Amino acid sequence: MAVLLEEIVQSVEFWLKILSKKKPQPYVNPDLDPVLLVPGIAGSILQAVDDENSKGNRVWVRFLGADHEFRTKLWSRFDPSTGQTVSLDPKTSINVPEDRYGLYAIDVLDPDLIVGRDCVCYFHEMIVEMLKWGFQEGETLFGFGYDFRQSNRLQDTLERFAAKLEAVYNASGGKKINLISHSMGGLLVKCFMCLHSDVINRLSPSLVIVLSFPAPHPTKITKIVIYIAIWFFLLQCGNLKFIVFLQIFEKYVKNWIAIAAPFQGAPGYINSAFLNGMSFVDGWQQNFFISKWSMHQLLIECPSIYELMGSLNFDWQHDPRLEIWKERQDSDGNSRVILESYSLKESIEILKEALSSNTVNYDGNDLPLPFNLEILKWADETCGILSCAKVPPGVKFFNVYGINLETPHTVSYGSEDAPVKDLQELRYLLANYVCVDGDGTVPAESAKADGLEAEARVGIPGEHRGILCDHHLFRILKHWLKADSDPYYNPVNDYVILPTEFEMESHREKGLQFTSLKEEWEIISGDPDGDHNVADKKPSVSSISVSQAGSEKSARAEACATLVVHPQSEGKQHVELNAISVSVDA
Repeated sequence: MAVLLEEIVQSVEFWLKILSKKKPQPYVNPDLDPVLLVPGIAGSILQAVDDENSKGNRVWVRFLGADHEFRTKLWSRFDPSTGQTVSLDPKTSINVPEDRYGLYAIDVLDPDLIVGRDCVCYFHEMIVEMLKWGFQEGETLFGFGYDFRQSNRLQDTLERFAAKLEAVYNASGGKKINLISHSMGGLLVKCFMCLHSDVINRLSPSLVIVLSFPAPHPTKITKIVIYIAIWFFLLQCGNLKFIVFLQIFEKYVKNWIAIAAPFQGAPGYINSAFLNGMSFVDGWQQNFFISKWSMHQLLIECPSIYELMGSLNFDWQHDPRLEIWKERQDSDGNSRVILESYSLKESIEILKEALSSNTVNYDGNDLPLPFNLEILKWADETCGILSCAKVPPGVKFFNVYGINLETPHTVSYGSEDAPVKDLQELRYLLANYVCVDGDGTVPAESAKADGLEAEARVGIPGEHRGILCDHHLFRILKHWLKADSDPYYNPVNDYVILPTEFEMESHREKGLQFTSLKEEWEIISGDPDGDHNVADKKPSVSSISVSQAGSEKSARAEACATLVVHPQSEGKQHVELNAISVSVDA
């Protein structure tokens, strides 16, 4: 039986080789600058590696056995001495696969999933699109996955990022890099930039003292002494690596495009995540995925989540609040229900109380898991560092943010009919939201407030993760990456009108003045529908006519015009205008 099965398999493989057609070579544009894709939270495949036998097992994302593996391998505790969150399993290390030049880890997060695969796609659509533009994996297209549980300023992550930039630069033949970050990936990139700015700001007085070495025309030996003094000082301060980051960023990065970055936090989304967890996927797929409760217990010990809290120092158009319906007694002993409202700062006390008795059972032991004030302190320092960020000279920054979706901003629990009796109930209640404009996760005003000098800021309708599949975004990226040949396109306005023909004639005949006009344009818009079934679409035709009845002393005139719009591919439309006017002299 085994022999027969083997023969069948060999026969199938043989016929498949005969029937398979040779795939055409993909289009490669050698003139493109390299691109490095940086995902946001939960946007990287994570593997749990057994330290004893070095065997790896994908724990994020996986469809089968997801919740069990997640709790066993990814649940972690924060170590304030290192700023790192460490898995509860002491025999497990978490790493990110580097296959396909880093793209594998950020493409499809569960490659084994067949049905409903869209829910676990991250950069997949963008990667496919960019390959069509002429990018090539390992030559001009790369990815940077990372352990998204960790702080955005964790030294190990930043060192890996520095090494990645250098590797991409070398692999592409010395071309500067276009960084494209999504969501929290924007904070990671900003941390990489601003840590050097913070160091320079703090060290500048001391550097001035060192550099004010007496000598109007320093000799070569004097210069050497100055440089040695500077490097020694930086080594003593432990900041030498941050200066190296500055040098790497300026040397290797050409453009940075941030997409849906929560520069001032995502207050509504994160406050409810601390109290109730979050779902990575929506719809029927979440029944086979990580439970909100399991995700909740992970988030409480993730520095990255605390770094996404709403900024206390940002001037919000409407202050984010945490609201709770409570029953109170007045001085006469009468009960009434009131809505209590807490600011971002005051909300900390609510989170502390609500999570004070939170525990998880791991390996038979109940472990306390309250709101972590050590992580909050770490995150506050991160926010202070981020506020010092500056885009280095020679690097251009672009910001794309999502709009037109209701986005959680203020979170409310309970109701007038069912008030909250105990704050620890909040973990089991459904949140209600007061929403603002944004991408469903990050408010638009937070994503726009990058605090940097930007070449352009563009808001496009889109959902926080779904925006990575948006053809409108692809068109903008294609232009900024110089992967198209359209110098007239403006992503801010998102359309182009190109005049292609203009003719005008005028003549007199038997007392009549005839004027004819013919114009043609090509309008290029970001409408993705223009690419589908173009051949089946008929031209749109419109006409207009006007007349002016003259008196005995005035001229009479009439004019008519026809406008024809021909749909074309790639969002293009060809427009023809034909007009003629006839006037009679009085």
